[in-house]
Amino acid sequence: MTLIRLSRRRFEQLVADALRGIPDDLRSALENIEVVVEDWPTDAQLAEAEIDPDDLLFGLYQGTPLPDRSPMQPYALPDIITIFQGPLQEECDSEDEIREEVRRTVVHEIAHYFGLDEARLAELGYD
Repeated sequence: MTLIRLSRRRFEQLVADALRGIPDDLRSALENIEVVVEDWPTDAQLAEAEIDPDDLLFGLYQGTPLPDRSPMQPYALPDIITIFQGPLQEECDSEDEIREEVRRTVVHEIAHYFGLDEARLAELGYD
C-alpha cells in the first residue's frame, strides 16, 4: 500500500467537492449543519460510533436527525459532520481513491442527517 499524504487544504477541497456533488434539492434541505475535517477521531467519537478500536472511522454525524426533530424545539447548536483525514489517507492508495471514499463518506453522513440508519444505508450500498 502506498501512503498518500494530502495537505489539509487539498483534503478540505475534496470534502467541499463532495458536498457540491449532493443533489441541489437535498443540499438545499441541509440546515444548521457544519461539516468539519479533523485528523483522527477521538476515543469519545469512536465510542459514540461504536467502532472497534482496530477499525477505521472515516466520518461521524453528531446531531438530531431531521425526522426526530420537533417544531417545538428551541434553537439548537448545529449538527456536525466530521470527516477524518488520517483514516482515509491510511486506507486509500491514491488521491482518486481518497476522493471517492470522501464522497461516499459525505453521502453516508448526510444520510444520517436525513434519518437513515446503518441498516438502511447498508441496503443502499453505503455501509
